[in-house]
Amino acid sequence: MKKLRRDTSPKMPVILGVVLMFSILCLAMAGQAPAKKKKALFVWGGWEGHEPKQCVDIFAPWLAEQGFDVEISNTLDSYQDLAKLKSLDLIVQVYTQGSIKPEQERNLEEAVKNGVGLAGWHGGLADSFRGSVEYEFMTGGQWVAHPGGVIDYEVNITNHVDPITKGLTDFKMHSEQYYMQVDPLNDVLATTTFSGQYAPWIKGCVMPVVWKKMYGKGRIFYSSLGHVAADFNVPQAREIVKRGLLWAARVMGDDAQLSNKK
Repeated sequence: MKKLRRDTSPKMPVILGVVLMFSILCLAMAGQAPAKKKKALFVWGGWEGHEPKQCVDIFAPWLAEQGFDVEISNTLDSYQDLAKLKSLDLIVQVYTQGSIKPEQERNLEEAVKNGVGLAGWHGGLADSFRGSVEYEFMTGGQWVAHPGGVIDYEVNITNHVDPITKGLTDFKMHSEQYYMQVDPLNDVLATTTFSGQYAPWIKGCVMPVVWKKMYGKGRIFYSSLGHVAADFNVPQAREIVKRGLLWAARVMGDDAQLSNKK
């Protein structure tokens, strides 16, 4: 009768070790939930002269490329569902003028207070719903004039360490130079200075162009650049918005600090 011979070669411990390591790895992977995708909602509409859809078409696909689950809406009815708004990481509003229903406004403000980021540019965020003062309190500014219309002017980076403007240099624009009423507690990142050519009494006035702020727990980002989609052909103008969207969605950077606490 043939005896069974025990395999004493070194191969068996190695094989068992590999199997054990593979089992541990599988168990570890099973215990890890997949990373949750950030969710963003673009809401566009209002005055068509600001080319809201064309501007959304610049930034919405890019944000999707960054891993966001992006939804695009052309109705303020998107603000009717408070629970859905609170589930978002970012709201990008591109809606000039118009009016907002009380419930829509309350829901938007409540979502931001609870930590949802809000971002936008030009009149799409800071010339919306002119009769809604709480909304203006939330965004940190309101357009009041653009002397001379579409003109040549310069934008000056004033904060060179903030992640939204770090590494960027001053640049020229051929667009509307926004004169605004602004919250003095905005964390200003870039400014422009009025020459007085079209309104002599504002000569030398330094006006915020890019800022960030808090509203409750929510981060607010704003840039006055972007009268039409072609304005974002200026690399700095486009890059500022890209970074601002990521900041507002808490992908990068810290919460805005009050200016009087710096």
